Amino acid sequence: MNLKEIIEEIKADPKNEEYTKRGIDPIFQVDKNAKILLIGQAPGRVVEETGIPFNDKSGDKLRKWMGIDREQFYSKEIAILPMDFYYPGKAKQGDLPPRKFMADVYHEKILEQMPNVELTILIGAYSQKYYLGKNREKNLTETVKNYKGYLPEFFPIVHPSPLNIGWLKKNPWFEKEAIPDLQEMIKKILS
Repeated sequence: MNLKEIIEEIKADPKNEEYTKRGIDPIFQVDKNAKILLIGQAPGRVVEETGIPFNDKSGDKLRKWMGIDREQFYSKEIAILPMDFYYPGKAKQGDLPPRKFMADVYHEKILEQMPNVELTILIGAYSQKYYLGKNREKNLTETVKNYKGYLPEFFPIVHPSPLNIGWLKKNPWFEKEAIPDLQEMIKKILS
């Protein structure tokens, strides 16, 4: 199965019918040459409007953390595979969680299209829970703090959402220690 066929399968899935009817395609960025894979939660409302992953304030912060510009971020070297390919809607605080079936049914098929991935950055609790399973720590903070224990395959980070400003203030070590390590790894992989 090739990527085009996978996209058509996602669009034809009855659980995605409301999006397909509105002309919304699954939102992700995949290329067979990708060396770095970002697995986040789900596109937000702003991203849904443009169809471009991380085309929002979270994306600006993520690119800064990665130490790359917009052009490199949207190149064939970077893949973006959210836990849900569509905006799941609004919750009381923030957005609704990604629908779990999306990763269960489609991630493996899509991952097979990218044999050259050297590093997977797990953004936020949903991707960390799914990909690290029982190997993750008791909470997101501890998992991210223990990022070296998941290398070289995975690098868990907090979501770059503006809603996480409080977390960043409480955990200054993240931007002082983890981010420079992340940038160094990315620079080596992409050079």
